[in-house]
Amino acid sequence: MKKILFLILVFFQIIYAMGQIKADVKLPEFDYTNPKEYEIGGIIISGVKYLDQTVLLHLIDLEIGERILIPGDKISDAINKLWEQELFSDVKISISRVIGDRVFLDIYLKERPRLSEFSLVGTKKSEADDIKDIVKLVRGIQVDENIIMRTHYSIVNYYIDKGFRNVEVDIIQEQDSLIPNNVILTINIEKNERIKINDISFNGDYLVDEDLNWFNSFRGTDRVMQVAMKDTRHKSILNIFKSSKIIKEKYEKDKRLIIEKYNELGYRDARIANDTIFEHDEKTVNIIIEIDKGAKYYFRNISWIGNTKYPSELLSRILAINKGDTYNKKILDERLLYDPNGVMSLYQDNGYLFSNINPVEVLIENDSIDIEMRIFEGRPAMINRVSLIGNTRTNDHVILREIRTKPGSLYKRSEIQRTVRELAQLGYFDPEKLDVDFQPDQIEGTVDLEYYVEEKPSDQIELSGGWGAGMIVGTLGLSFNNFSLQNIFNPRAYRPLPSGDGQRLSLRAQASGLYYQGYSFTFVEPWFGGKKPNSLTTSVYHSVQTNAHRDPELRNSFKITGAAIGLGQRLKWPDDYFTLYNELSYKYYDIYKWGYFIYDNGFSNNISVKSVLGRHSSGPNPIFPTTGSQFSLSVELTPPYSLFNNLDYDNVTAQERYKWIEYHKWKFSGQWFTTLRGSKEGGSRALVLLTKFEFGLLGMYNKDVGPSPFEGFQVGGDGLYGYNLYGRETIGLRGYGNNSLTPSQGGNVYSKYTVELRYPISLNPTATLYALTFAEAGNAWFMAENFDPFIIKRSAGLGVRIFMPMIGMLGVDWGYGFDEIPGTTGMNGSQFHFVIGQQF
Repeated sequence: MKKILFLILVFFQIIYAMGQIKADVKLPEFDYTNPKEYEIGGIIISGVKYLDQTVLLHLIDLEIGERILIPGDKISDAINKLWEQELFSDVKISISRVIGDRVFLDIYLKERPRLSEFSLVGTKKSEADDIKDIVKLVRGIQVDENIIMRTHYSIVNYYIDKGFRNVEVDIIQEQDSLIPNNVILTINIEKNERIKINDISFNGDYLVDEDLNWFNSFRGTDRVMQVAMKDTRHKSILNIFKSSKIIKEKYEKDKRLIIEKYNELGYRDARIANDTIFEHDEKTVNIIIEIDKGAKYYFRNISWIGNTKYPSELLSRILAINKGDTYNKKILDERLLYDPNGVMSLYQDNGYLFSNINPVEVLIENDSIDIEMRIFEGRPAMINRVSLIGNTRTNDHVILREIRTKPGSLYKRSEIQRTVRELAQLGYFDPEKLDVDFQPDQIEGTVDLEYYVEEKPSDQIELSGGWGAGMIVGTLGLSFNNFSLQNIFNPRAYRPLPSGDGQRLSLRAQASGLYYQGYSFTFVEPWFGGKKPNSLTTSVYHSVQTNAHRDPELRNSFKITGAAIGLGQRLKWPDDYFTLYNELSYKYYDIYKWGYFIYDNGFSNNISVKSVLGRHSSGPNPIFPTTGSQFSLSVELTPPYSLFNNLDYDNVTAQERYKWIEYHKWKFSGQWFTTLRGSKEGGSRALVLLTKFEFGLLGMYNKDVGPSPFEGFQVGGDGLYGYNLYGRETIGLRGYGNNSLTPSQGGNVYSKYTVELRYPISLNPTATLYALTFAEAGNAWFMAENFDPFIIKRSAGLGVRIFMPMIGMLGVDWGYGFDEIPGTTGMNGSQFHFVIGQQF
């Protein structure tokens, strides 16, 4: 018992002693208003696994033996320096013990992990690329809660903007087993279904009945506003909105469109007072938009100040806004600044590049607004320097001769626009990339112009097959549309042929074994002489059709050999869109035992002159015109041999009758391009209506001679034959078989009418693609007295075209011919037609 009492006494003595020791090292309570100086007895760094402690001690600028104030600036500076390294998620400096005036410091650091890699699960590749750009997670970045939250927020908002308002994002962190203190992030994304619009309704002071005339095809105010919100609804004019998706960017844009519509109707103060989006169910939302339209305003007095060049009466007439017209700021700006026939165009077409017009509302009284047009005319600007950039293949002189803005001439905006069109029409450059850089110097009153072009392939290879006269005919054609004749003997210029001078060289060969062979060569110099846009065209051709017999003695043949030379010029009257082309040609027909023609053996000669008057103002894209028109009137004449050869045509053979071919041939065509709906950017990507009319007549001088067996028209089909015999022209009319509308005696008169709606899918110059739908009609007659423009064969259909510079225009059409052709079957109804290898 005594031993037990002794042990208990010893235990309590030990406990008492330990309490005394602990009391000796009790940490002092610091008075922040009265710091005390201590000597640093030691420093330890805890919590660090991967960083060098020696480097960290050097960073904090605290040394053992140094005397510092506690609390004091040295401790605060050390903490701040550690935070500045952005390596830690937690930094603490505490006192582990105090012995006398010596203090021992414990620096606790919690290291931030770094990102070694991350992955996105549940996204498309295109979406993943967008998200990576948004979240900006790069290898080596420190991963903390802020990074995780920011990444989560960015991804959620990305999908909300795309209409996925129920998106779920789960970010999982895993320790990288290969790299210490690194983590791998796996971002799981569940988009769920897009939130769609169930209903859009409008509250407040919105449109009244008299305003709805502008929307005359719709009923009800809500319907009007829904049509205005075309992007949010993302549907057709039929207003089928139930499946529409709400996309933030388009929704905000559509709210602006609503206000623009109100502004155009005279409500200049219209505003959206409030808009609310709330859930209708799990998959749809309702939108309520509250509109305050304000008062409706009208133009009253429009005055002009600062105009010395033109009288106010002329400017008001050009502006074409009258007192009492509904106030429309958009129309005002367009007619002042952007209309090619507007006020600013008037000034800038007469050199006033530095002119400016500022319309100011000087008085608003009741529902009327007075406008003051404050004009700064400046002085006329002269063109100082004109330069080119981007032409890597085409020589400078080919471009410069098309440029109408010459150094030293008066600045004219219309001349710049015309220059851009002419450069596009060359076919050597991407019309979507043509641009002009203005460098004005208002002090000197000059402007420098730099035309930017981007070369595109312009040479073409035609490799195609066609069907004609019961046989397949293969065609190989090469067209070098930017040829250089002067470098023909320069070996270094061959890539594969000399190029850059804007000349055109075309070689073409057709063959179907021994049945048919044809060869042609054409060369065009568009600036003959180099000083004026006068073209020189030369061509030679030869074709032969036989019965394909291998024995020359038994072979029958029909041969045509011809040559032509033509001169073209650009006219200045009635305007410089007009051109005149004159051609002299000769054809020789050599017929040997050819039992399929009006005579079996013999020859015929054809000497003719042709004049073509044309006007071409479409553009600027020659492949897909959106505006302008193209007209052509041609007449081709041979000498009237029957008037002076003294032949008795009642008693001559067919060979004698047609030894010298005589006829007069007339053709007219006109086509108009109308933009029905332009792109949002205002470029050439537009819905375009093409309307076209064609007429052709092959006439005769002498009824005793009769119509010429040559140079007629073959109407019907796709217009793509393997070859043309007897010089006849092929006129396509979709929905009917090839040549099916031509009378059995031959077609000497034809007419054709076309309406075509086109929409571009791609305007890329390497592959221009557009879709079309069409309705057309036409017919052919043997004699002019039988011609009736109302007796026509009608069709409709749709198709697609693709133009590739190295091949030409390719396409396919489906047409349906509505009218039967007497004496034939299967030549109308459903028909497919192909455009293969035709050059543009």
